[in-house]
Amino acid sequence: MSSMITVEEALKRVLASAEAPLDEEKVALEAAYGHVLARDLKALRTQPPFANSAMDGYAVRAADTANASATLTVIGESAAGRAFGRALGPGEAVRIFTGAPMPERADAIVIQEDVRREGERIRLSGAVPAGDNLREAGMDFRAGEALLAAGRRLTPRDVALAAAANHTGLIVRRRARVAILATGDELVAPGGSLGPAQIIASNNYAVAGVVEACGGVAIDLGIAVDEVGALGDAVGRARDAKADVLVTLGGASVGDYDLVQKALVAAGMELGFWRIAMRAGKPLMHGKLGAMRVLGLPGNPTSSMVCAVLFLRPLLRALHGESDPGADLSEPARLAVDLPANGPRQDYMRASLHRGANGSLVATPAASQDSSLVKTMARADGLIVRAPHAEPAKAGEACRVIALDGLGV
Repeated sequence: MSSMITVEEALKRVLASAEAPLDEEKVALEAAYGHVLARDLKALRTQPPFANSAMDGYAVRAADTANASATLTVIGESAAGRAFGRALGPGEAVRIFTGAPMPERADAIVIQEDVRREGERIRLSGAVPAGDNLREAGMDFRAGEALLAAGRRLTPRDVALAAAANHTGLIVRRRARVAILATGDELVAPGGSLGPAQIIASNNYAVAGVVEACGGVAIDLGIAVDEVGALGDAVGRARDAKADVLVTLGGASVGDYDLVQKALVAAGMELGFWRIAMRAGKPLMHGKLGAMRVLGLPGNPTSSMVCAVLFLRPLLRALHGESDPGADLSEPARLAVDLPANGPRQDYMRASLHRGANGSLVATPAASQDSSLVKTMARADGLIVRAPHAEPAKAGEACRVIALDGLGV
C-alpha cells in the first residue's frame, strides 16, 4: 500500500493539472446555458424601468382616499405598453392593469375588488396607504448592479436574468473538450455482434454524460483494441481533436494486456500517478501529454463512475473556472445497517438513500458491492464514504454520503 496515494492527494494533483481556467469567449444568450461566466455580470438597465402596478385596479393619490366616503373620477386608463399621458390631479383616478406604468403623481393602487364603480365615478371601501400594490422603479435591480458572479455555471434562471438586464451575449469560459477512449479486446459497441468472450461497452456513455453535465464537450474516440499501435493512433486522434482532457477507460493496470499506460508514455505522457488507496477505483492513472490532461479510469463500471465523480468532475470545474472545484461533496447521514471494519483503502459503497422520520438522510448499502455491477450502480442514490481503517459501525450511527442526484451521473 505504500506506493498508493490518498484520494485527497490524488485530487490535489488532478486539480493542479488544470493550471488555469480555459480561455474566455463570447456566446449568444441562447447558447449560454451550462457555460460558466468568466466575468461578473452587471445590469445594463434598471428593472422595472418605471413604477408600475402590481394588481388590476385603479391608480390613485393616497391622500384622496383618507375620507372613506370620498368618490373619485376616472379620467383614463393605463395598460402594459400603453401609459396614461398626464399627471393625476386631486380627486382623480386612472383605471390600471398589472404591469402598467403608474401615472405621474399617483402613489397607490386600489384593487378592483375594493371599488364600486358607477359610470366614471368610483367609491372606495376604505383608505389606501401610499405605496400599496405598487412596484417602484428599480425594485428588481438597477443599472450597473452586479447580478451574477464570475465562476457561476449558468442555469435557465440565470440566462433569463441576463436577458432581463438587456444582455444579448455573455463572456464565458470555453467548454472543455474531452476525448473518451474505451479500450479492450473484450468490448463491443451496443448493437454489435458479440464473440464468446466479449461484453458491451457502457462506461463511455456514462463518462460522456458526466462531461456534458459539467458543461464540457464529449468527443467519442470509439473502442481501441489491446495493441500499442491502435492505442497510439487513438491518442493521435485526441490530439487532432484539440482535446483538453483525454479519458481512457480500462487497461491502466499492470496486467499483460493492460497497455494503455505504456502507449501513453510512448506518446510522450508525463505520468503523475496511477494507483490510489480507494475502493472502487484503485488503478486510476493521471498524467499530462503536452497541453492535454490524461485521466485513465478503471474498466469496471462502478470504479469508472466513482472516479469520474471524484476526479473528472472537479477537473472540468477547474478548467471552467468554477469556484471551489474540489469542494467536498459528502454530507451527513445515518446508517440503516451495521457495517464491518474497513480495510486500508477509502471505500465508496453504493447505497440507497431516504429521509428518516426526523428528516435526516438514511443510507442502506447495496447487498453486493462488486464493481462490475452496472445495475447496482444505476439504482444507487449515493455513495457511503468510509475512511481507511474505519472501525465497525452500528445501524443508526453517523456516516458520510455523496448523493448522486444533481451531479449529472
